[in-house]
Amino acid sequence: MDKRLLRAAGFLSCALILGVAVHSRAALAGQKGAALFDEEKGKFNILLDGKSVGHENFEISPSGSTWVAVGTTELKVPDSPSTKVTGKLTLQPDGSPVAYEWSSQSDKTNGAQISFANGVAKIILQMQGARPFEQDLTFGTPLISVLDNNLYDQYAVLARVYDWSKGGSQTFPVLIPQELTPGTITVESMGSTKDDGKSYEGLRVTTNDLEVQLLLDSSHRLQRIEVPSAKVSVIRE
Repeated sequence: MDKRLLRAAGFLSCALILGVAVHSRAALAGQKGAALFDEEKGKFNILLDGKSVGHENFEISPSGSTWVAVGTTELKVPDSPSTKVTGKLTLQPDGSPVAYEWSSQSDKTNGAQISFANGVAKIILQMQGARPFEQDLTFGTPLISVLDNNLYDQYAVLARVYDWSKGGSQTFPVLIPQELTPGTITVESMGSTKDDGKSYEGLRVTTNDLEVQLLLDSSHRLQRIEVPSAKVSVIRE
């Protein structure tokens, strides 16, 4: 798969392999409550160098006392096998993850189940042809951002978890499940911005060496993702 697309999809850079910052926002649920998420579904067109290389269908919906974000992406990058990735992220109303499952089908079929409790992610990885591998990652806070490879609906979740009333620069611990990679990201409001003649509310998501721009409508629903350095765009249809 094209390395630019892979990097943009999951912030795969050496900068992520850092000590995970402790970030406490226990008051978030009290501030926003169940209104943090809205039910929605849609489809993203994934562009590399201006050419479509895949699509993601996604849905964010309530499930009992939790919310579930499900995305399925199908990719065909030149000189790489076709890939299908599915992710199911279960969240508390304040955005803290409860569980996550992913599966990837290409030349091999791989997947994992992750449970979250008290700031610890318990991972069971299942790679085709290998025994299950278990690993625990400790974050020190329950409010962890899950941003997996090629599943862009999870940026829509991040845009909801960002505290718009507070604004400014906010730091989150992050997990890239397909890479078993923990790290940190910084999210900052860009204010009103324009792209292709349309007006958006912007969020800038950065590591030490990569910047991703999220463009949102007035209700903070994700409309576009731009990664200029990788020539990757993800556009809502």
